[in-house]
Amino acid sequence: MKKIYSRMAVASLAAVLSATALSGCVEQAGSSTASSTGAYKIAFLMPDLASTRYEQQDKPLFEAKVKELCADCTVLYSNANASADTQQQQANSAIAQGVNAIVIDAVDSTAAAGIVVAANAAKIPIIAYDRPIPTQKADYYVSFDNEGIGKAIAQSLVDKVKATDPTGSILIVNGSPTDAAAGLIKKGIHEAVDPSGLTVLAEFDTPAWDPAQAQNWASGQITQYGTKISGVVAANDGTGGGVIAAFKAAGTSPVPPVTGNDAEVAAAQRILAGTQYNTISKPISIVANAAAEVAYAFAQGTKVDGKATLYDTPSQLFNPDVVTLDNIKEVLFDSKIMTAAEVCTGEYAAGCATAGIQ
Repeated sequence: MKKIYSRMAVASLAAVLSATALSGCVEQAGSSTASSTGAYKIAFLMPDLASTRYEQQDKPLFEAKVKELCADCTVLYSNANASADTQQQQANSAIAQGVNAIVIDAVDSTAAAGIVVAANAAKIPIIAYDRPIPTQKADYYVSFDNEGIGKAIAQSLVDKVKATDPTGSILIVNGSPTDAAAGLIKKGIHEAVDPSGLTVLAEFDTPAWDPAQAQNWASGQITQYGTKISGVVAANDGTGGGVIAAFKAAGTSPVPPVTGNDAEVAAAQRILAGTQYNTISKPISIVANAAAEVAYAFAQGTKVDGKATLYDTPSQLFNPDVVTLDNIKEVLFDSKIMTAAEVCTGEYAAGCATAGIQ
């Protein structure tokens, strides 16, 4: 059974995870690469540049947490720029450099099984991050509850559409077909949409989560269906932004409600401007810190017990908040996840003022 945690439990969870990761209640992993000096090397392999979060949030947060845990440790960071082959090369390089643990957000969840096999052969523990690796068991998995995220954003949109159009019609824009996390989000979306009574006009799996491809597809659907589109469930902020751009290019005003996920700054700005309906607040520090704790424990030769199990992998799953205009101030700004200085610029200043964000 999965055990899911709310935003209110983040602080206590971090403490619990740290205690679990570093305590003697877990067994030794027996890595042949473990350093005797404590100067461990941890590889942090991220999947793409299309989502701004990896360079702007995941990387600096993970590096900062590792440095806090171990001043002499080194993080070997790589971004595969949406290429599974590049990520394989980056993993091979990390293994050749004798890293003590690998944290990977897979470009292609199936292809990443080969990386797990290679790490296992070198006796290097591997932690799946954000996206699971279903076909080959990693040592640990740290993520938000992706299925729950899909259901939450879709249910929020269903409720919004049905409030004014009980028999409305929607589009669904999923994430990458090679990303197992996108598959979980898609599953959650259908858990909310399928019994809703709304009509799904068309559905699209977005290659590499590419906003441009989401925009191109949405443009064709707008041409075909026009005002029949009551709303769009988009699996993340990038694809949602692409869909919104398509509506704007078509001259649609107002833009029908469009979902998102990741709480990127651009998404917050679109919510404040009234062009995006919701996003998911995923404070990256939660998963980045948890992954750093787990990786550091494994680097020392210690296995960490999971709080959940997914794809037969010990896991830690967190359940974040849906953000709309009604709660954006509380969830993103009062909590200091975002600041007015970075969001309330130019044309978005008026929306911030209306929402009470200063």
